[in-house]
Amino acid sequence: MDAARLHAWDQELRDAHTRLRAALAATREALAGGEEAPDAARELTLFCIGFCAALDGHHLSEDRTLFPALRAEHPELGDVIDTLMQDHSMLAHLLSALRRAAERDEDPTSIERHLDGIGAIMESHFRFEEREILVPLRALALDRDVVDVLGPF
Repeated sequence: MDAARLHAWDQELRDAHTRLRAALAATREALAGGEEAPDAARELTLFCIGFCAALDGHHLSEDRTLFPALRAEHPELGDVIDTLMQDHSMLAHLLSALRRAAERDEDPTSIERHLDGIGAIMESHFRFEEREILVPLRALALDRDVVDVLGPF
């Protein structure tokens, strides 16, 4: 294994979560400034869809690449990984509802409720994930590109 390609996966995960939190904040800012912008509905739709794609991509990559590698090295984390994957499924459902709401140009209050629900579950999920798997990630020997492991954002 090429040592130059190895990653500190614990820090990569923290960085991914920071970027996703920023994407949610940018989506909220687009919603808050919506009435003043001439193309507010279109911009909000783009922010919502972009945020949804980023979070979905992150979770799909974890499910496909990171979690199998982590489970192989740490089988004792099976229940934790199962819980994280259940969270991913729930968030995917909520993100689909947000996408549909944005594409239907629902009112800002409705979009805000979607974002509030997603934000609360996302934050709880990130905290649980960081609490439970950061230490094992620190030593994970996974020779893969960050985008494959944590998503294309």
